[in-house]
Amino acid sequence: MQQKLYNPFLDFKFDNKVCFLTGKALDSADEAIQVFPLWMMRAFDLEDKPFKMLDESFSTYKKLQLPCATDVAAKFEELEEQVQHAMDAGYAEVSKLDQLTLFQWVAKILYGVVFNEIQAGIRQAFLAGESMNFSQALVQKFRNLHAMLQSLVVPMEFENKNPFTVQVFPVDNAPETFMYRDEINTLIFSIRMKDFALIATLQDNGVHEIYHEDALRVAADQTLHPIQFEEICARYFYSAYLFNRLPEYTYMEVPEKVFVEPMPLNDWTLKPIFDQWQVKTYGQVLENFWKPWGFTLFEIIKDPEKPMTYLTDAEGYFLKTINLPN
Repeated sequence: MQQKLYNPFLDFKFDNKVCFLTGKALDSADEAIQVFPLWMMRAFDLEDKPFKMLDESFSTYKKLQLPCATDVAAKFEELEEQVQHAMDAGYAEVSKLDQLTLFQWVAKILYGVVFNEIQAGIRQAFLAGESMNFSQALVQKFRNLHAMLQSLVVPMEFENKNPFTVQVFPVDNAPETFMYRDEINTLIFSIRMKDFALIATLQDNGVHEIYHEDALRVAADQTLHPIQFEEICARYFYSAYLFNRLPEYTYMEVPEKVFVEPMPLNDWTLKPIFDQWQVKTYGQVLENFWKPWGFTLFEIIKDPEKPMTYLTDAEGYFLKTINLPN
């Protein structure tokens, strides 16, 4: 049986001569797609805005591209049309998108960033006359992300549970809002725009949703103020850093499809799945997420037992009225 899934990490093939998703040889250098959707870049005037790379250099949103075969590009175009239609309509329609569609849309952007970072790293290593040094843990994460993204072109079934979760929130954003964040080491992604925001955890088998169930329960059925969403976002990004497992997945390829099964996260060490939450470190993360409102770390953790929150009131109920300093 012909192998269904393509693995570029076997020989570290990240040039522009083959399709990034399938490994198919390309006829032309023009066969490429944008990492960030064209409609989104145009709606928020992002095309020529700087995009900071891991090596502290800058590219632009428009320059981030993926070599992509025409037939695969057509599949991404179908996906993009579906997501664009929902996002143009707003939260009500975005919240109706299924998890796999949202995952594929997010994963293409996140893996696209990874692909461009790897290409930059390979170029730097070549210029320095060194071999490419890459963490095997990251290779495993990116390999799994790439394999799961192939669900766009290969029938794939995720057994027992999805490896990913995409949470969609209604948010009272200003019309011009566009806030994008990712952390490729921990495979977490967030975007805030229009009247919604979303957070995606791409290889946690759903445990972040459980870890943050108290905050999610408080926020359920509520329209969030931007500062409230950024607080939830800070909690997620910090817990993604605390997540101390390297998830593993088995791939069983049969003629009709590929079955993907997550391996249990609990292991023989009996170590908790998340490292210990440190209030000061969380405060530093929250300070960064709350930059638009100017809160300092000192203010946030003035009471270390009860860090500042705009999510709940003193009784633990959802804070409906937000009073921010001028």
